[in-house]
Amino acid sequence: MASETDAAAYDTAEAHGVAGAGGVAADARAELERLRAPLAAAGLGLGVALASDPAARPAGPAEAAAAAGMIPDRRREFLAGRLAARRALRSVGLTCGDVPRAGRRPVFPPGYAASITHDAGLAVAVARPPGHTGPAGCDLELGRFPLEAARLVLREDEEAWLHDAGPALAPARLRAVFSAKEAAWKALYGAADGAGSGSGDAAEGGARTLRDLYAVPEPDGGGFRVRRRGDDGVDLRVCVCPVAAGVFSWVRMVGGAAVDSGAGYV
Repeated sequence: MASETDAAAYDTAEAHGVAGAGGVAADARAELERLRAPLAAAGLGLGVALASDPAARPAGPAEAAAAAGMIPDRRREFLAGRLAARRALRSVGLTCGDVPRAGRRPVFPPGYAASITHDAGLAVAVARPPGHTGPAGCDLELGRFPLEAARLVLREDEEAWLHDAGPALAPARLRAVFSAKEAAWKALYGAADGAGSGSGDAAEGGARTLRDLYAVPEPDGGGFRVRRRGDDGVDLRVCVCPVAAGVFSWVRMVGGAAVDSGAGYV
């Protein structure tokens, strides 16, 4: 999570809940499987784990210590996230055991690039293979997003695109851009220093909340270009795909041509 401001966006969305979360998670898990090919084309491996997976157990003392102080639902999702990360890394030929954390950020071995997300009892991770340069970032959003959360995610110069969709589609657009910014944030800052993913310190890049990232929709409706405000050097290209009742986003490449990922998010 990027900041207390973004935590408020999560809280606002979560207050609306995910009806039938168990069924949504199972449906989303099945639909994520169809994304393996486009993810592989983007140089990413995929790992998926349900919070109910019996294999979602601590892989070492760091994970056990982190999980010990969590409420049961949070503990299960946390451990499922670590399991998903190991599965994503294994899919690109890398092995990984205990994944400690620094604050809220995972600490992967040096040279490893991976990202974890979870929602509604489902954990997903992406990982890059050895020697494949570029950041890793992903985000899963399965709940509804109320429009009042827009002020926590967007600045005025981004809101016209949101409201152009009309009241019926605007909440789905808000969820999509939130998810894209979350994935981009994780690629930029989502792992601790030396973890092989992200810079590790948002303050160094000048971005403190999701509003400090600027998102422009791709013409094909399949994602966004996201960059730090005031930084015209690098755009992160983020793919956003519909998954069950929500969306799954991942950073597909930095600059360059897009990868065809199928249907758009709205």
